Amino acid sequence: MHAVPPDLVSGFDTIIHLSGESVAGRWTAKKKKRIRDSRIVSTQDLSNALTKAATPPKTFICASAIGYYGSRGDEILNEESPSGTGFLAEVCREWEAATEVAAHAGIRSVNLRIGLVLSPNGGALKQMLLPFRLGLGGKIGSGRQWWSWIHGEDLVCAVHHILQNESLKGPVNMTAPSPVTNSEFTQILAGVLKRPAILPVPVFAARLAFGEFAEEGLLASARVQPAKLITSGFNFTYNKVQDALKNLL
Repeated sequence: MHAVPPDLVSGFDTIIHLSGESVAGRWTAKKKKRIRDSRIVSTQDLSNALTKAATPPKTFICASAIGYYGSRGDEILNEESPSGTGFLAEVCREWEAATEVAAHAGIRSVNLRIGLVLSPNGGALKQMLLPFRLGLGGKIGSGRQWWSWIHGEDLVCAVHHILQNESLKGPVNMTAPSPVTNSEFTQILAGVLKRPAILPVPVFAARLAFGEFAEEGLLASARVQPAKLITSGFNFTYNKVQDALKNLL
């Protein structure tokens, strides 16, 4: 990582920082370092540059993730909920803390706690499409873990909403208001594709294939509500996962 020259971030109304190494895959020591550095170090460097810019931006929007909450079972989570345990929760806490330098300098700073973004062009959904289209899909583990998702179009619209609403600052949950369990998600996905979903992935198989990522990613349960977006008047185009998947697929 290299320090960001302040002149490169001077003169903009808003800076949006979304970079980060993918968390998917087996977490080796090197992979964990890339996950941390690509988020925390890059955000620290950018925050420091913003405070030194001749004309700093009014708003700094930085990605975060609902991994902040850890795995919490059926507990309903909003922006006021405390952070959880685990590697991802720790990374998210430090990631958000890295924006505090900019916030203390008077720059409105927003941490986007992003959930499972639905898009056929990338992310988890793209990885799921081939096995589900072949009729080889199914729930992961018990299927009772909550998946908090958002349609990619709503994510972009929500960022635009944040830009227009200066009262929004700090953490903002970027998830649809109707999370579903993994079992529900997989059944709905299979239904939209007109395929069966009868081949579950056992917990031991997920752990064998993905190690620590299986525990904190695929098997983790986060039932998240976008309280700040709702309170500030944001209207989701896709409130139900079935409607979102039908639109995308």
